Amino acid sequence: MSRKSKFITSFGILILALLAAFSFFHASAQDKSSKNITVGAVGSDAKAWQYIAKSDAAKKTKLKITVKTFTDGVSLNQATADGTIDVNAFQSYAYYVAYNQTHKSSKLAVLGNTYLEPMGIYSGQYHKLSELPDGATIAIPNDPANTSRALKLLASVNLITLKSGFGSLSGTNEIKDNPHNFKFKEIDSKTGPRVEKDSNIDAVLIGNTTALEAGLNVLKDSLAHEKIDQTTKDNINILATANKNKDNSDYKKLVTLYHDKDVQAYIKKAFDGTKVEVNKPVSYLTN
Repeated sequence: MSRKSKFITSFGILILALLAAFSFFHASAQDKSSKNITVGAVGSDAKAWQYIAKSDAAKKTKLKITVKTFTDGVSLNQATADGTIDVNAFQSYAYYVAYNQTHKSSKLAVLGNTYLEPMGIYSGQYHKLSELPDGATIAIPNDPANTSRALKLLASVNLITLKSGFGSLSGTNEIKDNPHNFKFKEIDSKTGPRVEKDSNIDAVLIGNTTALEAGLNVLKDSLAHEKIDQTTKDNINILATANKNKDNSDYKKLVTLYHDKDVQAYIKKAFDGTKVEVNKPVSYLTN
């Protein structure tokens, strides 16, 4: 091989080595610029965030999202408060308020809102609310936030009336008028679909996450369900983080990601329209 040929070959090898090194350092720089965020979710929310994590919108924000699934909200909120989880996606604003009231040393903060997943009134025996007999037994969730929510829904369809001071954690003792003499049975919210089939229960109020898992569509299968208005704003779902992270700009990007047009198209299709988008400022929840 001539000296000129050796020079050309050596120069070519050098160029390839430099290109490889550039690619490596460029990739490393990209990795370093990417932000890792762990999102905790319960039930169907995990499926939604697994899609978001892989979406083009997430790639554009340079966020690397890892989704961890939990089976209950209390442990997820505690994991978020202690920093094991960065952001969680599962709870209504009312649930969040109830958690903060009982965990004052490890409070959470709201990053933004996502959707209303309507609670519905279901019955295995009747097809219309007007068919419910006087003295009917109605099953409602036994956790305070959802007990209150269920009673508000019953009041919104004029089956009962509530006292003026009825709040997000109020219970059956705050019912002002029960003209049909309904009997209320408090149950574990996750047992709602099974309780619906109980011949001793005339109607049951079920949250949509539980209903979806049982193959029920609140928009089609319920006798009545929540609408988006001022009376249901406490039931809007939120993204929450530890209070110390409330101003984290990367975490706030998750709110924008959730409301991305393509993400919303997927969520509407995947959940048959039952996660009704709510894209309002956090102040909407508190005013």
